[in-house]
Amino acid sequence: MTGENKIYTKGGDKGETSLLGGTRVKKSHERVEAYGNLDELNSFIGLIRDQNINPHYIDVLGRVQEVLFISEALVARDPEKETVNLPHFGDDDIRRLEQEIDTMNEDLPELKNFILPGGHITASYCHIARTVCRRAERSLIRLNENNTVDEIIIRFINRLSDYLFVLARKTCKDHGAKERLWITRR
Repeated sequence: MTGENKIYTKGGDKGETSLLGGTRVKKSHERVEAYGNLDELNSFIGLIRDQNINPHYIDVLGRVQEVLFISEALVARDPEKETVNLPHFGDDDIRRLEQEIDTMNEDLPELKNFILPGGHITASYCHIARTVCRRAERSLIRLNENNTVDEIIIRFINRLSDYLFVLARKTCKDHGAKERLWITRR
């Protein structure tokens, strides 16, 4: 392997990294935290795509991964510096998630209780991704308090957590697994 193909640069050995645009920041910077959470979420989406699920869901999740990658790049850019033109996504991606949620919900029983995560391994992965999605959303909102975050990213992430919840329910049903309802014991 030649030096040009090495994955490590040693540039982060002192706890700093570069934003898109070249600005060096601490790895604990809220911007790095936000795009790191999106990256973790994207990895969990990949894990769900690798499960035995309906090919349609694999396609939908493939587009979700593309939008997450775009979101990561948009969050990782230094807003003070000119960067290359980055791709964007639009309201149609949010509408597609809403349509997918509505379609899956038509095939599910009405929800009258909270659901405990689990029921099937794929549903469990969906629930984990949902909670990571909510964490990513919180970190984006924190970042947005002092820096500008494209509002469509926050909207997409909010809708994605809903999609992942419904997908967890749908994969339980598709695999003949039973959802475990949370019923309080007094």
